[in-house]
Amino acid sequence: MTLTKTLMATTVLTFAATSVFADGHKADSMTAVSWGGAYQKSQQRAYTEPYAAANDGLEVIWDESSAEAVAKLRAMNEAGNVTWDIVDVVAADAIRLCDEGLAMEIDADEVLAAAPDGTSASDDFGDLLVSDCFIPQIVYSTTMGYRTDLVPAGAEAPNDICDVFDLATYPGKRALEKRPINNMEWALLCDGVAKSDVYDVLATEDGQEQALAKLDTIKDSVVWWSAGADTPQLLADGEIFMGSTYNGRLFSVIEEQKQPVAIMWDAQVFDLDGWIIPTGLPEDRLARVMDFVKFATDTQRLADQAKYISYGPARASSAPLVGKHADLGIEMAPHMPTDPANAQNTFLYNYEFWADYRDDIDAKFQAWLAK
Repeated sequence: MTLTKTLMATTVLTFAATSVFADGHKADSMTAVSWGGAYQKSQQRAYTEPYAAANDGLEVIWDESSAEAVAKLRAMNEAGNVTWDIVDVVAADAIRLCDEGLAMEIDADEVLAAAPDGTSASDDFGDLLVSDCFIPQIVYSTTMGYRTDLVPAGAEAPNDICDVFDLATYPGKRALEKRPINNMEWALLCDGVAKSDVYDVLATEDGQEQALAKLDTIKDSVVWWSAGADTPQLLADGEIFMGSTYNGRLFSVIEEQKQPVAIMWDAQVFDLDGWIIPTGLPEDRLARVMDFVKFATDTQRLADQAKYISYGPARASSAPLVGKHADLGIEMAPHMPTDPANAQNTFLYNYEFWADYRDDIDAKFQAWLAK
């Protein structure tokens, strides 16, 4: 699929990292919004801790509200009081925020650092710059983890996404994210829809009802999660047999916590995560954020994040620098979703589809949950 940049629905200002910001006063505090858990810790270790060490007196305040970023930024904008300085969001949410004029449009080659060999930021990030407001950090996937000690006697370990819907062979609770994304796609795949047709089908009323009907077959066995740390904790506590979450969270529970958990990579959904900068920040806060984002998204810093969590860096120049886990000493490449052994059957997330259909399908999905 060719990734295209989204046209702005609202006129916003384009800022460059010029001396206006570099020489101006920078705020002494910065509020960063992310997802909590192992992922946020990796950002702290790779980005904010070294940045704060180089900027005496800077206070970095973390908010774990990324799952609600769109709704909260809408409300802040409506109230005229934007309290966040930089926000970690998935690509589809970045597109929506950009379309609504709530995220600032940037020129990647002006704002972000070039690669060490002089390659421009726009060429280094390439097609991952899916919106004029989106600053990519990582390639990750949403996939399934399961308890190895709860696999029924005589059954093979689950290795097919449709095993999630097989309560007869694999009884027990499942954990699924409390939103339609990924769940609707997996449901259609497991109801016989060809991978290439999933989004065409999901664009129709009948297709949406088909997906919900398939999810109905396991609804009573589902624990719904909203925070990325939920499924790993449920797995660690033995409260579920299997559950969806981000691959890096599963890496943490398997390799760092040494829990009896394994990853089922089948039909893992590739996605992008990165920063947006809210529009309308005061000059001193904007100056601070612009300085931080140039630092935090350079080649070395994106490679550094992969020392702490198994997400692929978004820059091409960062990939060769990915080595061993900083604490465990294990090679990180085999734990990446893009590793050939893990990527034998992947599902390509359609950013544009969800940017267009998210609000309507969200409403339908939440109404279905409430039944």
